[in-house]
Order: sequence, then C-alpha cells, then structure tokens
Amino acid sequence: MASSSSSVVCSWLMAACLSVACQKDSSISQPFLSASTTTLARRRKRALSKCVPHFSGIRNLMNSCLAFEPCDEFYKSSDGLSSSEFFFGFGSRNVPLHSRSRKLHRRAHFGEAMATAVQPSIVTVPKKKPPTKQRRVVVTGMGVETPLGHDPDLFYNNLLEGVSGISEIEAFDCSRFPTRIAGEIKSFSTDGWVAPKLSKRMDRFMLYMLTAGKKALADGGITEDVMDEINKARCGVLIGSAMGGMKVFNDAIEALRVSYRKMNPFCVPFATTNMGSAMLAMDLGWMGPNYSISTACATSNFCILNASNHIIRGEADMMLCGGSDAVIIPIGLGGFVACKALSQRNSDPTKASRPWDSNRDGFVMGEGAGVLLLEELEHAKRRGANIYAEFLGGSFTCDAYHMTQPHPEGTGIILCLEKALAQSGVSREDVNYINAHATSTPSDDLQEYRALIHCFGQNPELRVNSTKSMTGHLLGAAGAVEAVATVQAIRTGWVHPNINLENPDDGVDTNVLVGSKKERLDIKIVISKCLFGGIIGRAKRKEVSLKENSAIPVKLLL
Repeated sequence: MASSSSSVVCSWLMAACLSVACQKDSSISQPFLSASTTTLARRRKRALSKCVPHFSGIRNLMNSCLAFEPCDEFYKSSDGLSSSEFFFGFGSRNVPLHSRSRKLHRRAHFGEAMATAVQPSIVTVPKKKPPTKQRRVVVTGMGVETPLGHDPDLFYNNLLEGVSGISEIEAFDCSRFPTRIAGEIKSFSTDGWVAPKLSKRMDRFMLYMLTAGKKALADGGITEDVMDEINKARCGVLIGSAMGGMKVFNDAIEALRVSYRKMNPFCVPFATTNMGSAMLAMDLGWMGPNYSISTACATSNFCILNASNHIIRGEADMMLCGGSDAVIIPIGLGGFVACKALSQRNSDPTKASRPWDSNRDGFVMGEGAGVLLLEELEHAKRRGANIYAEFLGGSFTCDAYHMTQPHPEGTGIILCLEKALAQSGVSREDVNYINAHATSTPSDDLQEYRALIHCFGQNPELRVNSTKSMTGHLLGAAGAVEAVATVQAIRTGWVHPNINLENPDDGVDTNVLVGSKKERLDIKIVISKCLFGGIIGRAKRKEVSLKENSAIPVKLLL
C-alpha cells in the first residue's frame, strides 16, 4: 500500500513540476509542437532543467517507484510531436500515435497543461545475438501398426518378400458393396500399451496411434528410467489423421436416432483428429508441442516436417510424429465407393493393388499407423540413443488444381521436389531410389511417374517402387508407414519389390521400376514421395527421403 501511494505521489509531483515549467515557458505550446527534432530536444532539456529544483530531492524515490514503463512509442516521434509527451496515467499504449498527437494538439491549443515524460538517462546498447549452430534432427525410434506386421522389422521383412496385406474385409458385412477388400489389420491387441477402460472407448485410429507411438518410444530406448530423466516440457507429440474418429462419430449418429441420452459422452473428443496426440501426451506426461495436422494422404509428412521444425527452432528436444487412420467401416468404405476410387477386384484381393500396371482399376483402402521418434542430435548422443537417420530439411507446396488429381504437368510435385532438393543441398543426379506415392489409380500413377522422371530421369541407376502394392493406401498414415519403410531400406540396403506389375503402362520404363523381387541397391539418396511432395535424406554412403507436398530429407548416420 505504501509503495502504491508513493508511486502516485511521484507521478503527480513530476506532472505538476513539468506543468509549472510549461506554464512559465511559453515555448512549450503550439510552436513547440511543430518544431524540429533538434529544437524539441533543446527545449525539452531547458524545460526539464527548470523542473530539477522541484523534484531533485525525491529523485531516488521516483526512480524506485515510478508507476509505468514507457512503451516503444515513447522513443519515437510523429508529425513533429514526440510520443514521450503524454499525460501520466492517461496515455494508452493501444491508441495510435497519430490519434494521440491530435489530442495533444487540441489540448495545447486550448491552453491545457501538458506533462512531458523524462527521457531515460541510461542508453542500452543492443547486443548482437551470437551465431548459433543449427540444431540437427535424427530418428531414434520407429513404431508401426500395419496389415503386414506390428513392428518395423516384421513389417519390412514382409515387404521384401512381396507379401500382400490385402484381403477380404472381416470387420463387418460388406456383401452389398461393390468393393469388399481392404488392407485390414486382422489381429490387433492393446494389451500392455493402453488401459483396458480406454481401449473399449477409443476409436481404432487412436488405439493404433497410441500403440505405435509407445512402440516407437520402446524402440528408441525410452525406458521408465530415461523418462524420469528427460525434460518432459521439451517433449511433444504431433501425430495426425486424415479422417479422425469416424466410427465413434458414426456410432453417435446411430445412437442419436434413438435419443441423445444414448450417445457416448466421448463421441465429440474421440472423433477429433488431435485427440490421439493429446491422449498419448497425457499418458506420457509430455508437455511440449501437441497438436495434429490433417491434410489427406499428405498428413504424415506435414506432421514429420513440422515436428522436425519444432526441434530445429529449439522448441523441443524430442517429438513423436506420424499419422494414423482407421476407416474400414461401412461409412468409410461407402464414401470411397461413391467416389468410384476403389478397386473392385474382389475375387483376387492380393492382385488388386497394382501401381503402374495397365490393368489397375483403383486403389485399395488400408488402415494402420506409423510413428517416428525424432530427437535433437546432441540430446540423442547424451543418452546413448541408437540413431537410424537424420532429417535434413523439407518443403511444402500445393498443386492448386483439383481435389483428388495432380496437375497434368505435375507442376506441384516438381515444385515440391525442387524446393526440397535446394534446401537439403542434394544434387538430383545423386537420387537413385524413390519410394513413390503410387496409389494404383488410373491417372495419378502416371502423372507422378512423369514428374519423377522429369526431375531424376537422367540417373541410369534410378529405382522406383511403391509400398502400397502390398499394404494398400493407409490414407493419413501412409506417409509415416512408408517413411519407416524408407529408413529400413537404408538400414538393410535392400529395396522391396513392386508386386502385381505385370503389364506396365505405355511410357513406363521397366528399367526404372523395381521388379517383382527385392533388389540389393547401393543407395545414395532415397526419396519417399507421397504424390504432392517428397522427403529427402542423405547418409555417409547412402541417402534417404520421405513423403508428400512436404519433402523431408533424411540422413543416415553410419
């Protein structure tokens, strides 16, 4: 209370003193307002010198209890008026400078006294920010839930052997649909990963996300002891979903037909795309950046690149990132059937997904999740982490052409790849392996292929394949699952085959596409590309990259 009172007294004494000086010195009136900056400074100094006897005895008191801090406008001038000339206690920092100037002009015109703020005597010289070395981002853990396996090694071994995860749908009766096949996860368990109570309530996209995320932590060596030591305020989760909790929301609509009282109270939060990341963060106690991105089949790439940027900018030391989707339900299947986008090769499911083959008739839905554990390099070294790869950069672009089809000239794809190459400092001639988006749709496969050949076709060693020939299209999870496949390709030196490529489209060079068997490849640079973007990476002797209107270079540390 005493401090508050003395502050008011100080402000009043200074205002009164300066007002007396202003009244005695006729120079501080209308002519003062239009004077030059030099003249203003001289007159202010003369005016303040007259005030000194009035408050020199309480200078120390004023310095300690002055009730305000001058705003930025205090040090500027506009229309000949110094913004330091305002009424103590009445100046608003939100009022535009020209508006305040007009008010002071009017007050001076009508003979009202003005108070002038004291210019600080101590001038602070800004220090230049010392140059800092850019933080490097590495991959230290991977987790997957896919139709081909629930851990990265089993998943990739099945890819190398050409095993198809496409089969007849068993989750519900789909006999009335023209498409009855999908990349469905047949056996899935949350035991040991998710609490049973939550497991019964959550949508499967959230369950896939939580289990894959925790598996990535386990793969990265994040034990309970390590978890206790890390700064959880600098650990975040950025795992997206293209479709969100469609089953939870659909079930709520069906319940609403009876009564709102029958609705699941969790139907709204569990349907949103960000809730999976939020639940995982709450389970782990991670308080860093936490949100989701939903950009259709580019979802995972956007999440990976943004997570990497959080670490580079110093906002986090560790980030779980990727994507998850689970839409093999009646409304999901029906929606894509209505779009006429799905294959109807029901009699031979394993042959249904056939990128670049002239007999393809649409893509095959898949489900699952892929999660990468990204970490700042020095942070990973300090805890002795096993480093799989390093992200070098990335790029975002937009086709700005059509909801589902790429531009006929592939302009969006080419732009994204070129920007990614420029940012990562990678020469296009060094790219010799591309894990393509290649969904098995009639138009998209060819346009993507032509864009890739436009950018990298000069390299006679170039090899291209598609993971979707075996997994189907995992929608928002596609980018992350194929990022795991790409990192595994670098680790093993083997690239998986393109299955079902029996009659390639006209103009497709079979010397570029990987054949029906796995191939040993001395990988220099790999790009895992999700149609509208790409991710690039580099290694000591090999380089890798990931996916979609987002190109993210990856560097393997050998």
